[in-house]
Amino acid sequence: MEGLDLVLWPPTAWHWLALGLFLLSIEMMTGTWDLLWVGLAALFTSAFAAFAPAGIAGWEGQLVFFAIASTVLFIIGRTVFRSMRENIKEHPTLNKRMAGTLGQRGVVAADFSGGLGRVKLGDTVWSAASVDGADLASGASVIVEATEGTTLKVRPA
Repeated sequence: MEGLDLVLWPPTAWHWLALGLFLLSIEMMTGTWDLLWVGLAALFTSAFAAFAPAGIAGWEGQLVFFAIASTVLFIIGRTVFRSMRENIKEHPTLNKRMAGTLGQRGVVAADFSGGLGRVKLGDTVWSAASVDGADLASGASVIVEATEGTTLKVRPA
């Protein structure tokens, strides 16, 4: 048991490095953003343990440095980097192809009959219905007002 004590105590820069990497790997799995700051504090403590003068780099100094660094980084992470924790709203038309057609100008590809027909937007031909139920002639210019399922609701341009 005494040999194990020599390996684990007193802490060295390698112990802090291992702890920091361990905490960062757990953070990558959980995505909470909280362990990021404590893991970074452990990495900074590793540098402190490696480069600080021997008088202040003892285990007591390392623990004090780690406690202060963890607290400061955690507070900074919760305040300055608060936006990292918030859910980012996606673009309103991302993965919503029909929403991306609103307001676009198209051409009637097939005559409308009973208010229903086909409209060409770009290189794609869509099923369409006129907003007012009017019949539109092939080649007429239209603007997409709304969508209903995969059907465009159009009005004459």
